[in-house]
Amino acid sequence: MSPPLILQITDTVAGRSAALRLDDPADREAPLGRLLERCLRDGPDDDRLLRAGAVTADGLLALRSLRDLVCRCDDAGRLTGIFAGVRFLQQGGPARLDLPARVSSAAATAGDVPLELICVAVDRTDAGYDRNWPGFHVRRWRHDPDCYEAFVHSALAAAYGPAGADRALRLDTPERQRRVIRALAWRIWRSDFENYSRFADDGLRFKTGDETVRNIAAGGGGICTEKVQALKFLTDHYGLESEYLLGGPDAPGPVPVDRLRELLETFDFRFARRHMRYWQHAALLYRVAGEPLLVDATNGNIPFLFLRGDAAGRLLDGGPDGGSRPAVRVRMVADYEDYYYHRVAQDIPHNLFFALEGWLDDADLVQVFENELGLYLSHRHYVMPLPYRSEGEYRRLRGQYEALCRRAGFRADVSPDWNLDGTVGRELAARCPAAAAGILAARERLVARYDWWERPGHRAGLAVIGLDPSATTGEAAP
Repeated sequence: MSPPLILQITDTVAGRSAALRLDDPADREAPLGRLLERCLRDGPDDDRLLRAGAVTADGLLALRSLRDLVCRCDDAGRLTGIFAGVRFLQQGGPARLDLPARVSSAAATAGDVPLELICVAVDRTDAGYDRNWPGFHVRRWRHDPDCYEAFVHSALAAAYGPAGADRALRLDTPERQRRVIRALAWRIWRSDFENYSRFADDGLRFKTGDETVRNIAAGGGGICTEKVQALKFLTDHYGLESEYLLGGPDAPGPVPVDRLRELLETFDFRFARRHMRYWQHAALLYRVAGEPLLVDATNGNIPFLFLRGDAAGRLLDGGPDGGSRPAVRVRMVADYEDYYYHRVAQDIPHNLFFALEGWLDDADLVQVFENELGLYLSHRHYVMPLPYRSEGEYRRLRGQYEALCRRAGFRADVSPDWNLDGTVGRELAARCPAAAAGILAARERLVARYDWWERPGHRAGLAVIGLDPSATTGEAAP
């Protein structure tokens, strides 16, 4: 009897992977193109595969998500074919789709049963920015509607009670529409502003909106560009009109749109720091009964914003009196910066988010280190990894953080080891156990990623800083 045959498809850009057991003996001789066509299309086969145990529930979700990366779709979420520019590879070279697939023995087994693998890589580097975002969100919701509906109902019930949640979801008045937006934004804002989940065992370097919702539901969170997509993913499902806003520190405008588009085509970020500050942050602008509604659900160092009418307009264009545009004051750990919000053509945030999913392959590390967001940031605590290769390098890093904390009057644990054993770390663990667990679980993968980013041989400690909670403003619950 032949060992079980597994088709494993891996996206080389984002690192996402899916596997499917092939039970038909004829599959061993079938052309690879026919096997891929069967796996990369929607249909009743999905339920049959699940019932037969050829794929698990999580595996089916991964397979459906992989289809969304490889295939185009229409506004209704129906797949319409493979993106132009996508290539399939086997053993490092172009796959022959007209021939039977190359089969190799698996390094691992299922219990005591040996496996055979058909390993196929998907190369999307030449696919371009062709995603249909409305259809993409429609598809993502269909993949696991029970999860997303439960998230929505939980958020609304926490804000308004079960009966109030049902009334709000009628969405039959502008006030009820605003209530839905506010409750979902508040739930997302309350989740961790964090990078630690990027470095979990099955973490993604950048999460889509639906993936961020699932991460929040599991006790994690995300950064601004992930959280804003999560909110839009949810509210798009309910037909609530919105657009992405971009923003950043000390960038009152005008937005250098041509330069930003050029950066997204070339990925040449040399000498581009002054332009990139315009997309350092993201938020949403809704239209409810013709009235603007600016919503920022980021958390971390950003206060909860839910601004209607003229209050929203003043942040975007100075308001009806045409005055100077105000900024939102944001604390970046020890210092303050003025953040400005901008309306932009939507291809820019769409393409930025798409690129962050994989084409900018060091985005996770840039966010942690160069953008100084660390692994976790709240109004009470900030956690930054300290990668080092020598005792002298560690002492230099420790000195920098200890000096910063002395100037700001912060308490801090700075350790050459990856632990939360100090006074501030124990305080964080007691107040936010899920965040503490996520931080501790991030070490191995973060160090491996940092070795890839710089050079091998790093150890890593942590700087765990206790901030002054009175210095950051939040907002009352809805």
